[in-house]
Amino acid sequence: MAQKTDETKVLRDPIHGYIHVNDQVIWECINAREFQRLHRIHQLGGDFQVYHTAEHSRFSHSLGVYEITRRMIFEVQSLSQALNEEEKIEVLCAALLHDLGHGPFSHFFETITQIPHEQMTTSLILDPKTQVHQALVKVDSQLPKRVAGIINHTHPKAILSQIISSQLDADRMDFLLRDAYETGTSYGTFDLERVLRTLRVHEGKLCVKESGMHSIEDYIMARYHMYWQVYLHPDAKSYENLIRIFFVHYLKQEKVSIPIFEPLKQKRLSNEDFILMDEYRLMVGFQEALRCSDPLLRDLACRILDRHLFGWIEDPEWDQEQKIKDKLQDIGLDPAIYTIEEISQSKAYLPYQESDENTTIWILNSKSKLEPLSSCSEIVKALLKMPNTTKKRFYFAKEALQ
Repeated sequence: MAQKTDETKVLRDPIHGYIHVNDQVIWECINAREFQRLHRIHQLGGDFQVYHTAEHSRFSHSLGVYEITRRMIFEVQSLSQALNEEEKIEVLCAALLHDLGHGPFSHFFETITQIPHEQMTTSLILDPKTQVHQALVKVDSQLPKRVAGIINHTHPKAILSQIISSQLDADRMDFLLRDAYETGTSYGTFDLERVLRTLRVHEGKLCVKESGMHSIEDYIMARYHMYWQVYLHPDAKSYENLIRIFFVHYLKQEKVSIPIFEPLKQKRLSNEDFILMDEYRLMVGFQEALRCSDPLLRDLACRILDRHLFGWIEDPEWDQEQKIKDKLQDIGLDPAIYTIEEISQSKAYLPYQESDENTTIWILNSKSKLEPLSSCSEIVKALLKMPNTTKKRFYFAKEALQ
């Protein structure tokens, strides 16, 4: 049985008012070095270069996901009754630790290591040397394995994974509200209280009462607007592209060594190397690169540190691209490095898609039958019928326009 804290611990939070902690294992995980590291990881990758107040971290988001999960399992009566005490502890731990494996600038870092953050998260949880693992095994020797199972969707009780990772989950609910607040974009908000009041469990699935459907539509539209206005902002992508180009070039260099970045030349980072690889470390590495012997690395580091972002054109004409490449060539900047083409499909960023029963938001109708959201909501029907458009974005060093 999990030990309770001597008193309820509370942490002030701009989204939830207070984060409430009553379990000693949760308190110990919060204070573990692997979780404290999340203070040093931006929640929104390069978006802080666009929205100047978007300085919030994976730490605050993870606490928020924990708090929404805590409210779900204790305030939604049918969900509370569906879980025993051990399962409640398991899902609370999974909610808190679900983003433990995020690298610097969040999702972007996965393009460098080629390791999904979920895989890194479970590696840290299952590693006997980590403090989070040691906190979990104090409760039960199998708790790390069960928590990892919730995160990677292998836990025998599927509803636990649905709470953390599904189309309507604590993770999405927190990051939408938190990211909207921190970026000052009010269209990312929705009625969390109404969603929680209308959540139910039926036939082993999380679902929403028919009377709560409109709050779910607001939630989906919040996702739609946040994706196109915040998460996919071209200037944020420009910043991340500079970092990517830097590492693509650096990792090929045999004669240039920046000690802080050397672990990245290994095929796989050790857990200890990963824990140390935070955004503070990357920034120090970029500062060191300003003094290295490679002129390209020096230039890219300067652009990253001083925010000299690439410009961009949406769906450019062929001759526009060619003129820019020719100009860069003329001024001594290699177009193969100083231009980037990105192709995207609009369907890939739809805020809601129903590909199977596991990616469906279920509505509990007045006859106690489950129906897919798309069969109940005209708004969602319209979203799913949107044509799939292809968009090209061409990034380039702004010197080409001078």
